[in-house]
Amino acid sequence: MAFLSVSRRYHVNLKPKAYPRISIPLHFFTTTQDLNNAPPQQQEQVASARRDPRGKTRSPEKIEDIICRMMENRAWTTRLQNSIRALVPEFDHSLVYNVLHGAKNSEHALQFFRWVERAGLIRHDREAHMKIIQILGRASKLNHARCILLDMPKKGVEWDEDFFVVLIDSYGRAGIVQEAVKIFQKMEELGVDRTIKSYDAFFKVILRRGRYMMAKRYFNKMLSEGIEPTRHTYNIMLWGFFLSLRLDAANRFYEDMKTRGISPDVVTYNTMINGYTRFKRMEEAENLFVEMKAKNLAPTVISYTTMIKGYVAVEQVDDGLRLFDEMKSFGIKPNATTYSTLLPGLCDAGKTNEAKTILKEMVERYVAPKDNSIFIKLLNSQCKSGDLNAAADVLKAMIRLSIPTEAGHYGVLIENFCKANEFDRAVKLLDKLVEKEIVLRPENSLEIEANAYNPMIQYLCHHGQTGKAEVFFRQLMKKGVLDPIACNNLIRGHAKEGNPSLAFEILKIMGRRGVPKDADAYKLLIESYLRKGEPADAKTTLDSMIEDGHLPESGIFKSVMESLFEDGRIQTASRVMKSMVEKGVKDHMDLVFKIVEALLMRGHVEEALGRIELLMQNGGATNLDSLLSILSEKGKTIAALKLLDFGLERDCNIDVSSYEKVLDALLSAGKTLNAYSILCKIMEKGGIGNWSSLEDLIKSLNQEGNTKQADILSRMVKGGRAASGSKKGKKEAAVAS
Repeated sequence: MAFLSVSRRYHVNLKPKAYPRISIPLHFFTTTQDLNNAPPQQQEQVASARRDPRGKTRSPEKIEDIICRMMENRAWTTRLQNSIRALVPEFDHSLVYNVLHGAKNSEHALQFFRWVERAGLIRHDREAHMKIIQILGRASKLNHARCILLDMPKKGVEWDEDFFVVLIDSYGRAGIVQEAVKIFQKMEELGVDRTIKSYDAFFKVILRRGRYMMAKRYFNKMLSEGIEPTRHTYNIMLWGFFLSLRLDAANRFYEDMKTRGISPDVVTYNTMINGYTRFKRMEEAENLFVEMKAKNLAPTVISYTTMIKGYVAVEQVDDGLRLFDEMKSFGIKPNATTYSTLLPGLCDAGKTNEAKTILKEMVERYVAPKDNSIFIKLLNSQCKSGDLNAAADVLKAMIRLSIPTEAGHYGVLIENFCKANEFDRAVKLLDKLVEKEIVLRPENSLEIEANAYNPMIQYLCHHGQTGKAEVFFRQLMKKGVLDPIACNNLIRGHAKEGNPSLAFEILKIMGRRGVPKDADAYKLLIESYLRKGEPADAKTTLDSMIEDGHLPESGIFKSVMESLFEDGRIQTASRVMKSMVEKGVKDHMDLVFKIVEALLMRGHVEEALGRIELLMQNGGATNLDSLLSILSEKGKTIAALKLLDFGLERDCNIDVSSYEKVLDALLSAGKTLNAYSILCKIMEKGGIGNWSSLEDLIKSLNQEGNTKQADILSRMVKGGRAASGSKKGKKEAAVAS
């Protein structure tokens, strides 16, 4: 049997309990005879597979369905073609038509159509040609459809007007008007009779694209050919003229229609009413509406909806409501378009109670509007009226009607709940928004706005829920939102909750993205670090604050310096002191003195001298005498020596007792040459007269073999070059009390 070669890929594995190891393809047995010739076990398997769980026999899968499934799941190759051939020993027109009808896409249908014909399996009839042209027309594969149509006579298949009507309509839906015109004209060249059917299709195509002048010319040509227009023809012409906003032309054709004895039907009246409403001429539209009812032509839902739309457009919503109630009283149920037309008008007119009632009716009837944008209008309208419960019901209605809710819908409610201080309800909405990741949906057309998320984030950060606020804001960041207000609130929140590291992460993100940072956010973050005993991180934050152009308060500098000083980070505290002085802050000199003293005591003499120099340049005060006394008493002779030398070079006002303390300390430490050197400088400045230990210094120099220095010093003393008292009138280093 030829069908044994069908690919196992499309077999359905049947595993009944009695025969678990046998796998049978359901479509293997294409006839009853094949099944009867099969082994008993296989017969039982197939019978079992064709029964559903309730014991009823299932219908066998049709051959055309199997072919369509094979084309869907496999590439179009010779192997697939052979599989189809093996499955179908002989093709007939019905099978081909059904396969074309069931094909999942136009490409499969076109490949199958051409293959069976080229392979000589069948010669297509009229129905197959019509089907493939319709399929290709819907898929906008119009060149293929055109070629197949024009090749029909070569295959012995006669064409008729219906084929050309389908192709003209397909070109029109694709927006290719010029090709539709060419096909219409080619009908005459090919000898295909054109009736009112092809003219109607042609008028519809060209009028859809605004070619009303061309439509007039061909209408006259149609009349000259003896083809009488029908009511449908006039309806198309009227529709097209109104579409092109040609009111006069539409009125002339309407009168011509009645002159020819063609009575307008409901479609005609609906078209005319819609045309007048486009021009906002509701009086004429109302007259036509009344005339239609007077002729016992029952208005349809389209008639009422068109009138309602017109009244809404001219801001006569009460008349629209009147017609809405009238149509329901006549048993005409409003459709989705009716609701979508009326609701925005009610919102604009501030008729929120009526809008609420109609929305409730929509939900009860489960009628979803055509335009989902009305929901944002409903939300805003109800919130504006102050009825937040009704606004919340709008969101519930969307969910019940299976309308996708977007971040913008939640945003309107959250914003207004926050304004009304109903933060608990706002938080519940936010939880849903975050949990379902609605913000991240790529199909969103309404994003949540800053005036909605900023109050929400601020509230959460002020009430110990900064973590929740950050989760929400990070979703916003993935959508490209980097709001400085929200970021600064997150920093404040984390800082207040004792999570400065999380706050600093936000700070770094802001720095990378160039988002401005607030001074008070920095302040709270620094204070948070200090409370956690992390002064180094506080100092890093302080540096960032200064780099961003903010001037920290005096107390911030003091807090950071104190914390660093107490933590033993003297040099780091010194750098903070440097920043403070450079910014012109002259407070906390007692703390500054401690830092300078600590630097000197720890041997960071050059750094300490640099800080003293900076203080002097900025008018700050430091007590050199006190520093020299402390250093001398604690045996820090080198530091004292350098500090004294620094003061002498800058002609600072230093007390004689300070000189003597330093000299005594140097002499006691055996640093006679250092003592000699600094003494010479002091004497040159006239800063000391009779030092009690001078003779001891000369004696020590001699004993150490430094006779030259001892001799120079003796001559200086004898020459009377030493001056009594300290030198006055020089540049002073202000003495701190």
